Amino acid sequence: MLNDIMVILQQCLQIDDISDWDDATPLIGAIAEFDSMAVVTVITQLEENYGFIIDDDEISAEVFETIGTLTSFVELKC
Repeated sequence: MLNDIMVILQQCLQIDDISDWDDATPLIGAIAEFDSMAVVTVITQLEENYGFIIDDDEISAEVFETIGTLTSFVELKC
């Protein structure tokens, strides 16, 4: 699932090279393209890809801290 999440992030953020990304790669505050609009785009894509709904109260900085924390969140939702 980690690779799937990285591809979703790559597509949503329109980043060409993600070869140096892993589960410890920081998101918020570390990737310039990862702004509030990108968060909404990523959430929408995750909901569409995995068939779940993310409630507003589930969205936090901790979820989007790293690719690993986002992947763990998605795994819990699935």
